[in-house]
Amino acid sequence: MTVVKSTLPEEALRVTGNALQETLVDLLGLSLIGKQAHWNIVGPRFRSIHLQLDEVVAAARGYADTVAERAAALGVAPDGRPETIAATFALPGTKDGWLRDTEVVQLLVESLEAAVGRLRERIDATEKADPVTQDLLIGITADLEKQRWMFEAENWPRDDR
Repeated sequence: MTVVKSTLPEEALRVTGNALQETLVDLLGLSLIGKQAHWNIVGPRFRSIHLQLDEVVAAARGYADTVAERAAALGVAPDGRPETIAATFALPGTKDGWLRDTEVVQLLVESLEAAVGRLRERIDATEKADPVTQDLLIGITADLEKQRWMFEAENWPRDDR
């Protein structure tokens, strides 16, 4: 059943709908990773990273809403159900239990980097299909790259530099 008629041609809608759904899953999963780490972080940098995680969670949740609403506006029903997230989430996740502050930093660097890489693929895919969605994905990517940079800066100095 289609409630909302799309303004996009069928193939463009398929490409765009897939990009939006995959992004929604990544963003909801990223918010869950951030909260899990937020609740379980320990170590000397607890407070600063704890607060930084709140920023990532708020951004991911806000962008998830924007992405879902874009999908709905195009006539694609967004699917953010827990079983969908659990079945299709592909970013690096956290282990259970307490997490050292250094582990949290590395986890967020890796998860954000993976999310950005996946977003860049979707930016390419939506270039012709829907430049409006592409623009939305570009903006999200820029912010997640900023978040990744902020966590990467927490790793300084490192032995491999």
